[in-house]
Amino acid sequence: MDHDTHDHDHGLRHDLPRLIGRRRALALLGLGAAALANPAMAADVLTCVADAIETEGPYPADGTNAKAGQTVNVLTQEGVIRNDLRTSFGGMTPTADGVPLEIELTLVDVNNACAPVAGYALYLWHCDTEGHYSLYDETDRNYLRGVGISDENGVVRFTTIVPGCYDGRWPHMHFEVFANPDDIATGRDSLLISQVAFAEADCATVYTDSRYATSARNLPRQSLARDMVFSDSTEAQMTQRTVTMTGDNSSGYQGTVRIGLSV
Repeated sequence: MDHDTHDHDHGLRHDLPRLIGRRRALALLGLGAAALANPAMAADVLTCVADAIETEGPYPADGTNAKAGQTVNVLTQEGVIRNDLRTSFGGMTPTADGVPLEIELTLVDVNNACAPVAGYALYLWHCDTEGHYSLYDETDRNYLRGVGISDENGVVRFTTIVPGCYDGRWPHMHFEVFANPDDIATGRDSLLISQVAFAEADCATVYTDSRYATSARNLPRQSLARDMVFSDSTEAQMTQRTVTMTGDNSSGYQGTVRIGLSV
């Protein structure tokens, strides 16, 4: 975890305004310099599309739904702002096992030449190797969930695992983006709710790991073209919202994906 994670003792609503205020100020100073120092980045951000608004699904734990009559919300809990999503937090202890994934999600403004968006909060959540979601399928854990703040290059970084594949859905991750720190405590006030996908070849390779035995059986039964979320995406949207991965099963993977916002 980075230094910011250790400062949060009162939950997300208390800490996020201070974090975003500081990081947005740094971004105003740093964005121009970053583009000049990295012409390739400047050229790359000229092409992007707005990500489609999608369902948060039945397992968001963002205060918008309930399980067994109880509202489930991790967004107000101490420790939810973090880099490593593999551990549980807030008094829960189980840790997610799986092939490691270092993922970078870059937020860009499609209305401003795809410029990086700094200081926004992104909540990411996904299933484990067997396709189970913490707090719902597994009630004694809240791993594979967390919030990060985009840096001056619009990047949010997490350490997690490659998600599994469960029956009825293509391998994916869910996310919500918040522009207003005062609204961070509930998913109802998010700027964008959407999902990112994983490439079939990458998943097939990862799922040769014995921890993904269930996912290996499920993957051939799914179809990206028929997936309830991704099937209506344009080619440009699908290209943008598919995670690009490098690495291998033994050492882990690095993944990147861009998220287009209408800021």
